[in-house]
Amino acid sequence: MRLRVRWPWTLALLLCGSAWAQSAPLRLTMQEAIRLGLQANLSVLVAEARSGEAAGTVERRRSLLQPRVRIETPVALQNRSLAAMGIVVPHVSLPQVTGTYSTYDARTYADQAIVDRQALHALRSSRLSASAAASDYQDARDEVIRSVAGQYLAAQSQFADAASAASRVDTAEALYKLAADQRDAGVAMGIDVLRAQVQLANEQQSLVQARNRAQGSLLALARMIGISPGTAIELADPLEYHAASAIAVDAVLPQALAARPDYQSLIRQRGALSEQLDASRARSLPRLLASGNYGGIGRNPGSICSTGTIQVEVAFTVFDRDRQGEQAEIEARIRRIERQLADARLGVEQELRQALLDLDSAAEEVRVAGVGLGLAEKELDLARLRFSQGVTNNIEVISAQDALARAQQNRIIALTHHADARISMVRALGNTEGSYAEYLGSR
Repeated sequence: MRLRVRWPWTLALLLCGSAWAQSAPLRLTMQEAIRLGLQANLSVLVAEARSGEAAGTVERRRSLLQPRVRIETPVALQNRSLAAMGIVVPHVSLPQVTGTYSTYDARTYADQAIVDRQALHALRSSRLSASAAASDYQDARDEVIRSVAGQYLAAQSQFADAASAASRVDTAEALYKLAADQRDAGVAMGIDVLRAQVQLANEQQSLVQARNRAQGSLLALARMIGISPGTAIELADPLEYHAASAIAVDAVLPQALAARPDYQSLIRQRGALSEQLDASRARSLPRLLASGNYGGIGRNPGSICSTGTIQVEVAFTVFDRDRQGEQAEIEARIRRIERQLADARLGVEQELRQALLDLDSAAEEVRVAGVGLGLAEKELDLARLRFSQGVTNNIEVISAQDALARAQQNRIIALTHHADARISMVRALGNTEGSYAEYLGSR
C-alpha cells in the first residue's frame, strides 16, 4: 500500500523537476559562449579536417623514404610455347607447347631509397604545408572567437538598452502619477497629464521594441554557438567598461606578426613552395635504391629451394620536359605568396593602429557619455522638482526625459564601441585564444 501511495508523489516530483529544468534559462558567460562556438562552428570543423588531411600527407611522403616490405606467395599452374620463347634445337623435333607444370614460390621483397633528393624535399614541403594548415585552423578558431564575442557584445548592448528603456518606463509612470496628483491639487492642468500619458506610451513602445531586439540578438547568438534557438538564454556578463592598457604599435608589431596565425600560414606556405621547387629541380638528380628478395621456389612443396637477390640501382632521368613547366608554375605561386605576405603585413599594422585609435576614441566617448548621463539625471530631477512645486508645467520634465533617454543611449553606444575596440585589438595582436579572456575582461 505504501508503494502505491508513493508512486504518484514520485511521478509528480519528477514531472515538476523536468518542467523546472526545461524552463530554467541557460546562464551564459562570454567564455562559455566562445567555447560552444569553437565546438560547433563549421569553419573550425572544416579547418580541423584539413589539418588532419595535411598530417596524413606528411605520413605518405615519409613512407617514400622508409623501407617497404611485402610478401608474395604465388602458386602457378602453367605451360609455355617454346617457339614463342625462341627455343629451337636443330634437327630435333620439339613440341610447340610444353606440358603443364606447377611452381610454388614464397618470397619476401624489400625496397629502400638510399639517396632520393626529390622525395626528401617533398617530405619537407608536406611538413610545412601541414604547419600552414595548423595555422589556418588556429586562425579559424580566432575568427570564431572574434565573431562570437562580437555577437555576445551585441546582445549585451541590446539588453542594456532594454534595461534602460524599462527604467525610463518606471520614471514615466512616476511622472504621470505626479502630473495627475498636481492636477487634482489644482496646481497643474489637464494638458500636463496628457503630455505625461503620451510620454509614458512612447516609453512603453520603446521598451517593447528594445525587448524584441534583445531577444532577437539571443536567437542569433544561439545559432552561432550551435544550440537550439528555442533555448532560454540569460547573459551572465553585463555590459561594463574595462580599461585597456596603452600600447605602442611599433613595439608590438613584430610580436603581432609572429603571433598572427594567418600571417604565419602564408610564411609556411611560401616555405612549402620553396621545397616543392627544390623537389622539382631534384628530378634530374640520380637516385640510389637498394632492393632484395629472399624465399623458396620449387615444382612442388617438397622440392622448394631457397633463393634470393640483393641489388643496388642508380636511376636518373635523362630527358624530362615537364620539369620546366612545373618550376615556372611553382615560381609564380611563390611570387603570389610574397605579394600576399607584403599586403598582410600592412594589414596587420593597419588593424593595430585602427584598433588603438578606436580604443582611445571609445574611452573618451565613455567618459563624455558618463558626464552627460549624470547631467541629464540632474536635469530631470530639477525639472521634476520645479513641476512638483508648481513653478512650471511639465514641458521641462518631458524635455528632460528625452535628454535622459539620449544620454543613456549614448552611454550604451560608447560602452559597446569600447568593448568592440578591445575585441578588435586582441584579434590584431594575435594569440586570440590565449589572451582574449584577460583582455576582454570576461569572467
